[in-house]
Amino acid sequence: MNKLLDYNELSNKAVGLFWQDYNCAQSVLISYSDVLQVDREIAINLSCGFGGGMGRLQETCGAVSAAYMIFGLANADSKDNPEQVEKTYGMVQSFHNRFTQQKGTTVCKALINCDLNTEEGQNYFRTNNLKKEVCEGCIRDSVKLINEIIRESHGE
Repeated sequence: MNKLLDYNELSNKAVGLFWQDYNCAQSVLISYSDVLQVDREIAINLSCGFGGGMGRLQETCGAVSAAYMIFGLANADSKDNPEQVEKTYGMVQSFHNRFTQQKGTTVCKALINCDLNTEEGQNYFRTNNLKKEVCEGCIRDSVKLINEIIRESHGE
């Protein structure tokens, strides 16, 4: 699988999906669906509720949540396997630490600095082009970190 992790291709695909009105979580997870052999429709439906920081609660960034789903899928085993669980947890922790180092937080509301549940917040989001200025960067950074961490976990 690691040889299939082309950053530019996956990053551009994820951003393209985001601009086609998929949410941040969907954009990242769908971009990996072929690599992970996950049905596209399942990926769309599974990640639907994670956009806007989990159902627009503005908690964990959707691009971050998608990364965590991808790590689980990358380590998928048909049975309960404590080693795979620990490997996945380690990948999640590594991602969290790196993303936080880069962005200061994984919390959507802090990343975009507005409340998407208010008209004022939505106007601020649009007026300041935060979809491009913040969210697109979070998606690209997530893809980059996902690829790095998957490669590292497989000894590349």
